[in-house]
Amino acid sequence: MTGQGEALAAVVAAMDRLRSPGGCPWDAEQTHRSLAPYAVEEAFELAEAAESDDRDALRGELGDLLLQVLFHARVAEEHPSDPFGLDDVAQVLLDKLVRRHPHVFAEADAARSAADVEAAWHEIKKLERTGEDVLAGIPLALPALARAQKVTRRLRREGTADDVLLDADSSPAVVDEEAALGRELMGLVLRAEDAGVDAEAALRAHLRRLQDGRGQGPS
Repeated sequence: MTGQGEALAAVVAAMDRLRSPGGCPWDAEQTHRSLAPYAVEEAFELAEAAESDDRDALRGELGDLLLQVLFHARVAEEHPSDPFGLDDVAQVLLDKLVRRHPHVFAEADAARSAADVEAAWHEIKKLERTGEDVLAGIPLALPALARAQKVTRRLRREGTADDVLLDADSSPAVVDEEAALGRELMGLVLRAEDAGVDAEAALRAHLRRLQDGRGQGPS
């Protein structure tokens, strides 16, 4: 077993070797764009392992997601005019953690609860996004339920009423079946948010139970 940090240094070196001349031809051809789908896939596999409470799978999926970070950072080092590496990525993350936790790293009042921390976090993020649209930064590629819930949280914090969230169509009356179904689904997202439930995770759990049940067969 390697010491603390040794395995991470070794895997960074391995990634460098794979990407360098004489390494892996496939790895050498990859770009940020070509790698993007793999990061999405690995994130979902990590979520599946976490929701299934499978620790062996969780360990492996965390490694797969770490590979994506290392790979992107290694590709970024080769940019001709704006290169950055893993240390730069880590520094940006460190700065963000310190900035968004003043109750830990700065002379600020100690947080009274997790809810206080979350509220302060959102206020800090709001200041960071000054001048941007409130929905800026929510990836369009997110699954629709997850995206709808993030949109709901952002807009509710801005004071948007639920009837506005439901009646997004600009026409006087929604007669299109697709639009009507979209409104119903948005209503379920609002219900999930009120209940403190992750709508995307809830549906994944239901599908997992359905799939597991089919595998058991009749009793």
